[in-house]
Amino acid sequence: MTPTPVGMRCPECSRQRTKVKAAQTMYAEPTLTYILIGINVVLMLGEMFSGAGATGFGGSELTVRGALFGPAVADGELWRLVTAGFLHAGIIHLLFNMYVLYILGTMLEPAIGRLRFALIYFVSLLCGSFGALLLDPNAFTVGASGAVFGLMSAAVVVMRNRGVDPMQSGLPLWIGINLVITFAIPGISIGGHLGGLAGGALVALLLFELPERARLPQAAGALLAGVIGAAAIVGSVVVVS
Repeated sequence: MTPTPVGMRCPECSRQRTKVKAAQTMYAEPTLTYILIGINVVLMLGEMFSGAGATGFGGSELTVRGALFGPAVADGELWRLVTAGFLHAGIIHLLFNMYVLYILGTMLEPAIGRLRFALIYFVSLLCGSFGALLLDPNAFTVGASGAVFGLMSAAVVVMRNRGVDPMQSGLPLWIGINLVITFAIPGISIGGHLGGLAGGALVALLLFELPERARLPQAAGALLAGVIGAAAIVGSVVVVS
């Protein structure tokens, strides 16, 4: 695959002079992606130093106080809706999520800008928390998977918006494989993955498709994306109440 301003394209397609829409904002480095990866790694070290093993999160005070847990959210500990997305159940769990975050972040963030990338990431995270609580509110849930699934679905929307066939990148197949794993392996948060996937797609549609189709300012899409995040928080509270 060949990196282009509109995403990853096959070598033949990257040489074609097709009419595509250029990114409005280009950054030299995906700084926010690196920051997010750094936070996740530091917190994983914190989990291990506070009692968690390399293959699980049992015994860590940091995880106990930060993991997503319905009864705790019902008691007003709303920070868990966000902190759970930066904690992981072991090193393998962390490495898989960070690898996908790195691949998608270095592709998306330079093309769409940090603000819109941040909106997609954090709203997807909140939607993932809502989905996890909706399907299994009494489970301890951790992981950046909801946000990562949101980046995957958002990348598909952005590619189509920029005139790139997502199938050329293999991303739809990647999403399909991960969904099969989600349903096939016990212990994986189905609600978290599906919630993040839906949230990322919805936010990307609001940011890139709605302003063009409805002739609205870009700020309107960002505002509506923020409303989706707020709705996910409210929905999470309602579900556990």
